[in-house]
Amino acid sequence: MQRRRWMLVILILGLGLGIVVLPAVAEDSKKQIEDDYELYQIFADTLDQVERNYVKDISRRELMEAAIQGVLNKLDPYSNYIRPDDIGRFKSTVESQFGGIGIQIGVEKGQLKVISPLVGTPAYRAGMLAGDLILEINGQSTAGISIDEAVKQLKGEAGSKVSLVIQHPGSIKKEPLSITREWVHIETVLGDRRKPNDAWDFMLDHDRKIGYVRITAFSRDTAADLKKALVELQNNGMRGLIVDLRFNPGGLLTSAIEVSDLFIPSGRIVSTKGRNTVERSWEAEKKGTFEGFPMAVLVNHYSASASEIFSACMQDHKRAVVIGERTWGKGSVQNVIELEGGKSALKLTTASYHRPSGKNIHRFPDSKDGDEWGVIPDAGFELSLNRSQTEELILARRDRDIVPGHRDEPKDEPPSDAVASEAQPSEAAQPTETRLEEAKPDEEKPAEAKPEEAGKPEDPKAEESEADDPKAVESEAKKPSPESSEARPAESKPVDDRPIEADKPTEGDGPTEGDGPAVDSPSAAESKSEAQEAGPAKFVDLQLQKALDYLTQEIARAN
Repeated sequence: MQRRRWMLVILILGLGLGIVVLPAVAEDSKKQIEDDYELYQIFADTLDQVERNYVKDISRRELMEAAIQGVLNKLDPYSNYIRPDDIGRFKSTVESQFGGIGIQIGVEKGQLKVISPLVGTPAYRAGMLAGDLILEINGQSTAGISIDEAVKQLKGEAGSKVSLVIQHPGSIKKEPLSITREWVHIETVLGDRRKPNDAWDFMLDHDRKIGYVRITAFSRDTAADLKKALVELQNNGMRGLIVDLRFNPGGLLTSAIEVSDLFIPSGRIVSTKGRNTVERSWEAEKKGTFEGFPMAVLVNHYSASASEIFSACMQDHKRAVVIGERTWGKGSVQNVIELEGGKSALKLTTASYHRPSGKNIHRFPDSKDGDEWGVIPDAGFELSLNRSQTEELILARRDRDIVPGHRDEPKDEPPSDAVASEAQPSEAAQPTETRLEEAKPDEEKPAEAKPEEAGKPEDPKAEESEADDPKAVESEAKKPSPESSEARPAESKPVDDRPIEADKPTEGDGPTEGDGPAVDSPSAAESKSEAQEAGPAKFVDLQLQKALDYLTQEIARAN
C-alpha cells in the first residue's frame, strides 16, 4: 500500500497537480483536480497490481513505456514515443549522417552483402565493392546475421575502428580490412546517373540542356546540396529542370522551406496552425532565387509531408507543373520533445500545415477521394503506374545508384564494373519513417535498399514534417514505402530545429493546368534520354518521359 501511495504522489507531482494549490483555485478547478486525482489513482492501482501479481515479471520501465504508448495510440499515427534504444537512429535519420564506414548492405541467401559503397567514404576508399560479401565483423561470423544487428556492429563513434573480412565477387580469397569510422553524410540530392569519377551528373539531357535532381528526403543539408547542383547546372547552360520527389517521405520543415525558397522570388511558402501554437507563415525572399527556366515536379503516392509542401508551393505559384500521382496527404507537424535529458523523446502532433493557397494537405482517416487533400498533379499530367511498373522503376533506380567501387583488380577477379549487377538485395518489408512519419501506406510497397549506417531526419527537439525516413548508409534493401525491406542504412542523421514530420506516404492534391500545344516534342517512344538508354533494357520511365516532353515543348515555345 505504501508503494502505491508513493507512485500516486509521483504521478501527481509529475503532472503538476500539487494538492497545496487546492485552496487557491476556483471551485471548477478544484473539481477537475479531484476527478483527475481519482483517475491517476486508478492508474497507480492498476500498475501496482500488475507489477506485484502478474504471472510473469515485468519491469516498471516496460510498464510505463507501454502506458505512454497506450496514450499516444489514442492520437494520430504520427505521434509516438521514441525509446532510448531508438533515439540514436531517430537522430541520425533527421541529420542524414552517422558514424560508420559508408556502405549500403543487404542480406541475400543468409549472407551479408554490400549493395553499394557510398562515394568518398572510408569503405569506398578502402576498395569495398558492390557485391562484396562481409564474412566477419570484429572477428565474429556474419552467417545468419540480421540487418539490424549488422548495422549495429558497423556503426560506431567517428575515429573508432572496425575489422572486417570480405570476399570480392568472383574470388575465393578472403581479405581482411581494418577501417576507421568517420561521420558519413548521406546524399539526399541525387542525379540520374554518375560520371566516370562517381560524382552525380545532374544534366539528364545534354542536347536539350534539361537538368534532373532527385531529392530523397528533406534533411539539414538538402538545400545547400541542391544549390550546388543548380549552380553546376546553370554553369552548363540548363534550360529546364525536373525535380523528382517520388518515394520521398519528407523530413524537416525548415528544409522544405529553404528548398522552396530557391525557386520562387516572393509569396507564401507554407503556413502552420495549431490548437496551442501561434499561427505562423513563411515567405520567400528574392535573393538567391533560381529563375528563368521551366520546371516539372514528379510525385507519386509515396511523396509525403515536406515533399507535399514543396510541390504544393511550386504548383500554387505556377512555378512548375506537377506530374505523376496524387501524393500521400500528410499535413501535420510534429514537435519533438526531449525526455529524460535527451535519452528518449516524444513526437507529438501540434499543428497542421497549409499550402500557399490556404488549402488543406492532410488526409484524415475519414477522407474520401473526392475530398481536398494531398497534391494532385496538374490537369493533363496525371500519370499513375501500376504495381509492376512501380517495381520496375524502383529496381531501375536502385541499380543506377549502385557505385561499383574502385580498386586495383587482381587477375583472378572480374573488373569492378562487372559487379554492380550482382548487388541484388533481398526484399523484406518495412515501414518508412519517412518517416512519412510513420504513416503506413495502405498498400504494400516494393522494397528498396537502405543504407545500413544511416539514419534520417529528426532532432529530438523540433517539429518535423514527417514523411521521413531517409535512408542511411550501412543499409538494407529499400522499398518505395517510407520503410524498407531487408537492406537498411547503417546510420545517418539529419537533425534540424524544426523537422516537419510527415509520416509515411499515402496520397495528395493540387491545382491544374492544361497541356500546351504539341510543339514538336518527340514522343515517349522515340525520345529517350541518354540516362534512360543506359538503364535496364527496355525499361521506360513514363512519368519522367512526360516531364521531358513537357519541358521540351516549353523550351521550344520560349525560342
